[in-house]
Amino acid sequence: MRVSTLFAALAVAGVALLSACGSGEEASKPPLPGTPTQSTGPTPPSAPAKPGPTKIGTLPDVVEANATIVKKPPPPPPPPAGVPCGGGADACIDLSANQAWLLAGGKVAVGPVPITHGRPGWETPPGTFNVGWKDIDHLSREFDNAPMPYSVFFNGGIAFHEGSLSDLSHGCIHLSNSAAQSFYDGLAVGDVVQVVS
Repeated sequence: MRVSTLFAALAVAGVALLSACGSGEEASKPPLPGTPTQSTGPTPPSAPAKPGPTKIGTLPDVVEANATIVKKPPPPPPPPAGVPCGGGADACIDLSANQAWLLAGGKVAVGPVPITHGRPGWETPPGTFNVGWKDIDHLSREFDNAPMPYSVFFNGGIAFHEGSLSDLSHGCIHLSNSAAQSFYDGLAVGDVVQVVS
């Protein structure tokens, strides 16, 4: 008799474990009327339930407590036609064509606009960068407080800013006054700048 009670207890425990992947409520619900159930022998209707093992934690509790749902961000929009940078850029610089674009939502907001970039020994490096900071009336400490209006820094000391479109820079991207204002207003810290050669 004790062996059959033990098997019955294990069968009930097995049902509780099998239902642990759900909400955990299934194991505690009474069976629906007409559903066959396993019998462990006659039990008086008023007999108190035997105490079972103490629950330390069920699988759903553990999973819910430690689970982190990571949603993949949507893929960046493809680059607009004629823009040589990859998708997801907020600004694109083409060093070989001396052009730049300001992009918004996968569309060209401004551009292409003419630029000048780094001279030999001060080349503008290609790559993908993020806007680090902006300064509307920056002065270059490195180059005798040279004015750099509408500076948008994206690679250390390299920035978009208003500057000469005929003279090469010390690595920065020179823009006309109106383009520099547009890039300053259109780019925020963290935005993606791609430079292609």
